[in-house]
Amino acid sequence: MVRRSPQEKKQLSYAKDCRNVYGENDKASRKNLPRKRARAHRANRHHAHQDLRGAIGPVDAEISDAAETRMRARRPKAFWKRPDLPLGEYVPWALARRRPR
Repeated sequence: MVRRSPQEKKQLSYAKDCRNVYGENDKASRKNLPRKRARAHRANRHHAHQDLRGAIGPVDAEISDAAETRMRARRPKAFWKRPDLPLGEYVPWALARRRPR
């Protein structure tokens, strides 16, 4: 095991630790991230269902090709998480925000 000085520990902490700067309560992410991901998936299923709805009934190659073309032409909705800010960047930002007050 490597012994680190307090200064080394502080530098590692500033490099590795992160803070949530999204602007909402940090506990809210537990519910909101899965909710936002589900909303994107639900929208994609809804659009696919709407596009394929015209192909219901007797098999017609022209109608099914048109429905498939419509379905593939639409770009699916996606969800990306915003990364947290490293502590080394967060502390100066928080101190600068606090200064004018």
